[in-house]
Amino acid sequence: MTCSPLLSVEGLSLAFGSFSAVRDLSFDIARGETVALVGESGSGKSATALAILRLIEREGGRIAGGSVRLHGRPSLDLAALSDRQMQAVRGNRVSMIFQEPMTALNPVMPLGEQVAEVLRQHQGLSREQARIAACAAFDRVKIPDAERRLDQFPHELSGGLRQRVMIAMALACRPDVLIADEPTTALDVTTQAEILALIRDLQQEIGMAVLFITHDMGVVAQVADRVVVLCRGDKVEEGPVTDVFLRPLAPYTQGLMAATPKLGSGAPKPPMMAGEPVLEVEDLSVRFPIKRGLGRQGHWDYHAVNGVSLTLGRGETLGLVGESGCGKSTLARAILRLVEPAGGRVLLQGREITRLEASELRPMRAAAQMVFQDPFASLNPRLPVRDLITEPADIQAPLRKADRQALAEELLQKVGLEPQAAQRFPHQFSGGQRQRLCIARALSVRPALIVADEAVSALDVSVARQVTDLMARLQAEEGVSFLFISHDIAVVERVSHRLAVMWAGQIVETGPTEAVLHNPRHPYTRRLLAAVPAPDPSRWGGLRGERGSLARPKLLLPAGRAPERVEMTEVGPGHFMARSDTAQELRDQALFPQVRKEDDSPIEQRLLRVDDL
Repeated sequence: MTCSPLLSVEGLSLAFGSFSAVRDLSFDIARGETVALVGESGSGKSATALAILRLIEREGGRIAGGSVRLHGRPSLDLAALSDRQMQAVRGNRVSMIFQEPMTALNPVMPLGEQVAEVLRQHQGLSREQARIAACAAFDRVKIPDAERRLDQFPHELSGGLRQRVMIAMALACRPDVLIADEPTTALDVTTQAEILALIRDLQQEIGMAVLFITHDMGVVAQVADRVVVLCRGDKVEEGPVTDVFLRPLAPYTQGLMAATPKLGSGAPKPPMMAGEPVLEVEDLSVRFPIKRGLGRQGHWDYHAVNGVSLTLGRGETLGLVGESGCGKSTLARAILRLVEPAGGRVLLQGREITRLEASELRPMRAAAQMVFQDPFASLNPRLPVRDLITEPADIQAPLRKADRQALAEELLQKVGLEPQAAQRFPHQFSGGQRQRLCIARALSVRPALIVADEAVSALDVSVARQVTDLMARLQAEEGVSFLFISHDIAVVERVSHRLAVMWAGQIVETGPTEAVLHNPRHPYTRRLLAAVPAPDPSRWGGLRGERGSLARPKLLLPAGRAPERVEMTEVGPGHFMARSDTAQELRDQALFPQVRKEDDSPIEQRLLRVDDL
């Protein structure tokens, strides 16, 4: 790494109309260096990234002052270039990885063509040369079976592979500067670890500078050399990552650190509420039919959930964790009959709902509600808040206008919002406030169970802390039970009394949260814990993704066949683990050894590389 900057941002000010989004921001990035830009939603992080690429004008904003200088041959002030001049810079000398690859990729263009287009535009390659180079770019980011993927479309790939395609596209022309805007927010911890390790490896190979934008302080500790902290458009702190984490000076930075969940910080005490379980799931299965070819032999089934059983008591939170595609969300939807189960039973407050007709099911929906990941997408933008949050109650028993207004004000106060907000619309609230509205809507029918599916994964750490604290308070006051689904294991630990680990459509380990996290017995659980980024730079000697692989059962099978089901065995009080083939288990034990807790420090994650197994 050299001391001379490759990118210099000096006195940058950004505005959207009369609103000042960023004020007098300055920082440098040297070649081979990673600078993390952190702060809460609305702090100006993404606006800064868009300004560097001169895309802010397309979002209705403008550069109100300052310069963005890209050093090299030639040296350019990006803030002064025309849009035509910037076309030669974007994707060539400066590239960007966006947060949501499904939105950033063209859904109707083959993936190889999307990468090849960049190469033809900036490198002047022929169509055949660009295709060969695109395949090499896929290989560089370790996309399996790269040549076949060139002709696939975005919807045919998992989230992790789509993000790898975005990285391949961003790095195709070997840029001087890479801007990564929340590139791992929606990814599970193991995929996140792989993506972060990939970016670091490619950075060392190419020698580029990286501006990494995130609200995940664990990721910052893992990837950054220096940190720039933004608060409502102002830079409040800057320094080496170790100094900022261990000795934060600004009160705002100290608040961010305090709000960051840390794995090993402890789980809540079990509730003391008696009575029958609120939820009982027995041997539940969900499969999706897929037709391949013609005739009877072309009928296949994808087994998304395979023989899952679990219980949830009154006033209890059960955390459900696992990688993307393991079946968490499908299980949640099957429990609520938003997806029809193929087998098994679901009992809600002692009554089986699996085989109820739609007319019989409607009254039961008052007992179980759902809070989705994206609050803006789940709220009707045309309705005022009063109607939005009281709609479930009105469906169950029509309300008079005055009663509906009174209920709306009561619910808003319950979730920490002012009663006057009842007349506003969803777009007038922040992301955290919109999630509070979704919780208020769920509470309108006084449910016994709330299913929270990645309810805080898109929120910054301080807002996520506020939402989970709200859920804990409501649980204590109302006695409501939560099925809390998340890929952020540190958050799950803080809110969950018990934990269930899901892999390949089945529960492979379950028990009290402390037991599962401090004494994980299944190799898959250890792999998840080993990939969790700790918000402590001193604990990272290097980036570690998944090493080795577990023997994953086949989930796509001919119609009439089902995957082999695991058998659970008790390994501690209330702590159960799925048994596996002995030979495979020994291999998995070596690849993913025990996660240990040492002294009073957070859980120490260790992976051994085992050869010749």
